[in-house]
Amino acid sequence: MPPKWEGNVHAKLEGPKADQVWPLLEDYFNFHKWFPTLNICYGIEGANGEPGCIRYCAGSSIPSNGSDGSNVNWSTEKLVAIDPVKMVLTYEIIDGNVGFESYVSTIRLLPRDEDNGCVIECSFAVNPVKGWKLENLIEKHHKGLERMARRIEESIMSGKLTNDST
Repeated sequence: MPPKWEGNVHAKLEGPKADQVWPLLEDYFNFHKWFPTLNICYGIEGANGEPGCIRYCAGSSIPSNGSDGSNVNWSTEKLVAIDPVKMVLTYEIIDGNVGFESYVSTIRLLPRDEDNGCVIECSFAVNPVKGWKLENLIEKHHKGLERMARRIEESIMSGKLTNDST
């Protein structure tokens, strides 16, 4: 078996501090509110944010194998670990139609040395994906993370974030 593909991308937020952003990221069943290409995300097993809980996600993020991009892409994802103190969570895709096998991702929130802002870091490991190149998958992750960071940044900085948004 060929070695796993690995990638690591990050996005800087200018303004929101890590303690403002973390509650949005740890809300595991509502990731679609922040990740632009997810239309749906909800819990199907366990308590939100507890290790072992499972969410269903669907959207247009990555075309499934043999898809022209017009089909709904979906996955079920298990929260493997979460540490609110270190602001890090790890999940794995356990089923889906996007062609990923043995996909594990870690999302980490890092405070910046400056007074304002933070960094969202996303690393992943996955078996090689048929029809893809690793650099394309890394680019797709980076673009998605950048768009998510802008959405979070705009929501927090505009004051539009309310209790029902988290």
